[in-house]
Amino acid sequence: MPSKHIVVIGASAGGIEALRIIAAALHEDFPAPICIVLHTAPQSPGLLDAILSRAGALPATNAVNGERLRPGHIYVAPPDFHLVIEPGVVRVTKGPRENRFRPAIDPLFRSAAASFGSRVIGVVLSGSLSDGTAGLRAIKRCAGLAVVQKPEEALAPSMPRNALRRVEVDHVRAIADMPALLSRLARERADPAREAPLDIRLEAAIAAQELADMKVDDTLGQISPFTCPECHGALWEIRDGPMLRYRCHAGHAYTADAVLAAQGDEIDRMLGTLQRAHQERAAFARRMAQQERAEQRHTLADRLETRAREYEEDAKLVLELIRNGFGAAAADDETAEAGGNGKDET
Repeated sequence: MPSKHIVVIGASAGGIEALRIIAAALHEDFPAPICIVLHTAPQSPGLLDAILSRAGALPATNAVNGERLRPGHIYVAPPDFHLVIEPGVVRVTKGPRENRFRPAIDPLFRSAAASFGSRVIGVVLSGSLSDGTAGLRAIKRCAGLAVVQKPEEALAPSMPRNALRRVEVDHVRAIADMPALLSRLARERADPAREAPLDIRLEAAIAAQELADMKVDDTLGQISPFTCPECHGALWEIRDGPMLRYRCHAGHAYTADAVLAAQGDEIDRMLGTLQRAHQERAAFARRMAQQERAEQRHTLADRLETRAREYEEDAKLVLELIRNGFGAAAADDETAEAGGNGKDET
């Protein structure tokens, strides 16, 4: 009989090769649908479906809004769209970015948990920072299964390590062993169904663009003194077990380390703008000095040249800050990692 499970997989940096290895080893009779989010840039050509189709026996396609879930089929989140799950169907939405990404992993995992409960098998693969951890917690809260790639073999180990640190993971596996594990789990009987908690359903609805309201934010958490790095609105602080998460009224969502990373990006942009402004002021002051000297106003020309040198020194100072990673240092990937051991139940 066909399985009633669904497999959801999240990956980021280093994830393409891991996904290819999994797809290559799955047999055509795999009994569950597989939904995948890989962090991609909005302008990405979206070739993951072709890569996975060529790799193995299962067909892989970019998900189409409203198409029905079928066992033995791989659904890939298209670039710049969230992939979310509703009972029996997939949705692709332009919902607010989470952890600085669209598609993001947490909306897929959270919506699968809300729709399929104990029948969800969630998998976190290689990637930076912690997208996928909150979603994996949602899957576990709904009695689903949590699977994580061994961090020591991941090209970018932060996502697996953060999942192991904050989630009671069921299985930790090397990529080579992942296909056999998923095939076995997809054929096992699921635990009894459990109604998804209200907060999981609310956050799934936000990603699906079905809900956006400040009253909802008040339900999820407490307003904080911090502002959203993207829209600069207020951030609500959400206590999610051992995790601190944030969400604004527009729906942008972050784990704490993603806020740091986003703030680092903002500082980098500001420093770049400041450096360019100082360089332009120096060039403009020198141009004015040339004009004044040509008209025999040497005192004013000297003052302008002094200003130009000061602006150039300011530009050099800002450049040193940029080179030293002043903004990015706050978002250093390693600051998000504190290790941790997962539970491996066979």
